[in-house]
Amino acid sequence: MSSTNDFAFKIATANGTGSASANGLIMQAIFRMGVPVTGKNVFPSNIQGLPTWYEIRVSKDGYTARTPHFDLMVALNPATYAKDVAEVRSGGWLLYDSSWPLDDRLLRPDVTYLGVPLAEMCNAAFKGVRERILMKNIAYAGALAALLGLDAAVIRGLTREKYAKKPALLDSNDKAIALGYDYATTHFSCPLPIRVEALDLTKDSILIDGNTAAGLGAVFAGATVGAWYPITPSTSLMEAFKGFCQRYRRDAETRTNRFAILQAEDELSAIGMVIGASWAGARAFTPTSGPGISLMSEFVGLAYYAEVPAVIVDVQRAGPSTGMPTRTQQCDLLMCAYASHGDTRHICLYPSDPREAFEMAANAFDLAERFQTPVFLLTDLDIGMNDWMVPKLSWDDSYRPDRGKVLSAAELDQVKSFSRYLDVDGDGIPYRTLPGVHPKGAYFTRGSGHNKFGGYTEDADEYQEVVDRLSRKVQSASRAVPAPFTRKAATPTKLGLLTIGGCHAACMEAIDQMQRESIGVDYMRVRGFPFSDEVLAFVDQHDVTFVVEQNRDAQLRSLLMLETGAGLSKFESVRYYAGFPMSAHHVVSGVKARLEKVA
Repeated sequence: MSSTNDFAFKIATANGTGSASANGLIMQAIFRMGVPVTGKNVFPSNIQGLPTWYEIRVSKDGYTARTPHFDLMVALNPATYAKDVAEVRSGGWLLYDSSWPLDDRLLRPDVTYLGVPLAEMCNAAFKGVRERILMKNIAYAGALAALLGLDAAVIRGLTREKYAKKPALLDSNDKAIALGYDYATTHFSCPLPIRVEALDLTKDSILIDGNTAAGLGAVFAGATVGAWYPITPSTSLMEAFKGFCQRYRRDAETRTNRFAILQAEDELSAIGMVIGASWAGARAFTPTSGPGISLMSEFVGLAYYAEVPAVIVDVQRAGPSTGMPTRTQQCDLLMCAYASHGDTRHICLYPSDPREAFEMAANAFDLAERFQTPVFLLTDLDIGMNDWMVPKLSWDDSYRPDRGKVLSAAELDQVKSFSRYLDVDGDGIPYRTLPGVHPKGAYFTRGSGHNKFGGYTEDADEYQEVVDRLSRKVQSASRAVPAPFTRKAATPTKLGLLTIGGCHAACMEAIDQMQRESIGVDYMRVRGFPFSDEVLAFVDQHDVTFVVEQNRDAQLRSLLMLETGAGLSKFESVRYYAGFPMSAHHVVSGVKARLEKVA
């Protein structure tokens, strides 16, 4: 088996042993060599001691979806040896710590075993238990560098960037890398038939995770208030936002913060803070996950009915209940679209990678203020916490926030009277004011029954007039949410493939595979809700649409049926919901299985 710049490998360690630095070093080195690469972190929800894996895919074609097939396994956790050995592709390699003998029952005749005495070497070279454990990880990174043909100069450059101000750590890392590198080159034929060779395909790209990108997007959009309760996998989004604010939203002269970040006692309090800040005129948001959305539901209904902007970032994880907090799913689609009691319907945005998380985070604030309503940005753990190679982020410096219909003091001076919920322009969106701007403006908001003038009512006609306008207003957002991404088949077909969010990478790769097998499908990735006319037309134009998603109950298919009126016979469901990111083979096998049914 031989492959250049097209293979995948997996590193098996235990949580809390400090392997993240070594894994990041390897991935960044491949990226610096100009070769497309992506990383998936599979980690436990417990703090320390349980198994963790890091998967790195090298793809000269730029594929970023997870692959379940690994050409090389770095097995460093005896608790998972059997599982790790089983996952190596036939003809592949397994790197292990030969400081201790490997059980004969773990040997496979179709796998080449590469024993490196990592613990033995590090015990001799370093002092202290913690340093030996940490440097063992760097030593395996050195061995991998030799086995995969990584440029040693690139490795050295990365360590110097990271530890330039910490000479002792730099020396330790250099020594550990040399230990692994020299042992591998002395005892094995390096590089292996799977190897990295320098290309020039990453110069216009960056490595970034979706939570960092979304936090940066919020800063660019002008957000100044963030309130949240820590929850996996969204906590790092607020941490990123805080870091950017401390750098860019602190007055240079007075050192005064021009932002407010509040850790609430729970998610209910967090969304209440966001609604209060938004009503007062700030751009405010909260990042959370599925359990948080459940708790926020009542307040979300208040924001919808009182028409207060709010941005909620849902980094989805596996449920229900606590579920698997460190695994990914798309299981909040229906909950976010219709969150809260009564008749509610919400604008939702669905990014497919960190670049879109950045762009749509900024867009979410404009939509929330333009339509005076909550907006959900739905990512997932895979997008939010994993390392993605995406095109460099770009920004239009001429951008100005769309604050929507906000009357200034001067404008209020010119009107005879102001009515908060009056549809003056016929577009379903009333004018609003910020409290304290002018005596004619609104000083309070109402979550109980109200008429178009903002007065309390229990009159049937007055109530219905308001909620009907709310429905028209949110539906009109279908023309303002990001347009779907589409790709036509090479030859005309009546088969469609439709997906959402992070399934995009798997679907694009799957379409290429199916095309080589003469299976053609038109493709659409929905990027916003309410669904645009293009989505309705796509469903109508195809006899069958394969709906690809990551949840058990086919929530995207249900949403399509509810919103388009199309019957069950128009859709075939392709689902994968075991907690790992979707792979191309899940899409291909799912479509093929259902093709027989619809043929």
